[in-house]
Amino acid sequence: MTAPILRRLADLRALHADWIRAGETVGVVPTMGALHAGHLSLVEAACAECDRVVVTIFVNPKQFNNPEDLANYPRTELEDAEKLSGFDVDVIYVPDPDQIYPEGYATTVTVEGLTDVMEGRFRPGHFDGVSTVVAKLFLQTGAHKAYFGQKDYQQLMVVKRMARDLDIPIEVIGCPTVREASGLAMSSRNLRLSQEALDKAARLYAEMQAIAAGLQQGEALADLVERASARLLQAGFSEIEYLELASATDLKPLDRPTEAARLCAAAWMDGIRLIDNIEIPALN
Repeated sequence: MTAPILRRLADLRALHADWIRAGETVGVVPTMGALHAGHLSLVEAACAECDRVVVTIFVNPKQFNNPEDLANYPRTELEDAEKLSGFDVDVIYVPDPDQIYPEGYATTVTVEGLTDVMEGRFRPGHFDGVSTVVAKLFLQTGAHKAYFGQKDYQQLMVVKRMARDLDIPIEVIGCPTVREASGLAMSSRNLRLSQEALDKAARLYAEMQAIAAGLQQGEALADLVERASARLLQAGFSEIEYLELASATDLKPLDRPTEAARLCAAAWMDGIRLIDNIEIPALN
């Protein structure tokens, strides 16, 4: 059964009030639509742990640096609703723009420190847009738990810090990255790649695994990254923005995994920017 689509905050809050009176736990899965198996794994986790589940779909203009990227972002509301019909979702919240950014809106949420590295360097202002819209969605849905994919690991860390710092009473839960059979991390942007480009893009994950293996053998990160970058460019990537090792707890740069870490990457394939990260255990 397809969940109802609500576009006005007042309608969502009326339902939410009934849920809270009944003592029910509310989970939220914030998305920008173009749902794939990765999103659906978050929905599945939310349905397993919560009495009520809200999936939000809002293409947030404030987190796009490139107007062309915003214009080209896939918008597939009807298909998304159909995909969600197989889950016990109570509401699909697709807010009209004025429900998020009403006329005269003038507030931005900024998380310092965590946003200075990696994505923050290449997409200035991006995380301000993410933090602002997610804070609003947390407050609008009144959810007790929120589910995010670890594919956007830096975003997950930023959202957790934002909720903690603002005393928003919500548990932010990170769920494992879902991958294609090739190893490519699932992303809505993958819809814009040809099959040939998708096949080539899978090389990113393979090279990240090679770096991880080298680190465990004591090889120097700089040498591993240099070789992997060269192979990726040879495989058809047009640009490697970063291949960096960061602390899993605060994203500080590392040159070797002296603590639990994430190897994070951003690279361009056929005009599409892809990001990924993998877990790197601490060396003994």
